Amino acid sequence: MNVDRRVILEQIGFWNVGAISGGRVQASENGVILPVGYGYKVVVELAGDHTYTVKRVYQKAALIKEWVVEGVYNDNVGEVAYQASLFRSNKEFGQKVLA
Repeated sequence: MNVDRRVILEQIGFWNVGAISGGRVQASENGVILPVGYGYKVVVELAGDHTYTVKRVYQKAALIKEWVVEGVYNDNVGEVAYQASLFRSNKEFGQKVLA
């Protein structure tokens, strides 16, 4: 899948990227990774149906936990990504998946 990461970042929003990761952005296969801190990161990937999958990922050594929200439209991806970054105050985010 051909992914334009600049478009994804524009749809998330400049200020949201700054609030989520302090402006740090890493590339993933189908999207972007926004490192949050304390082992958490937000992964935003383009799905095949032109929606986004937003994940809150916690990784510490061999332990990996994911919370996933699928089917996010471009006009909501910034808010969902921001909510994914709030690992302390938004514990109800997404569906928990142990990877």
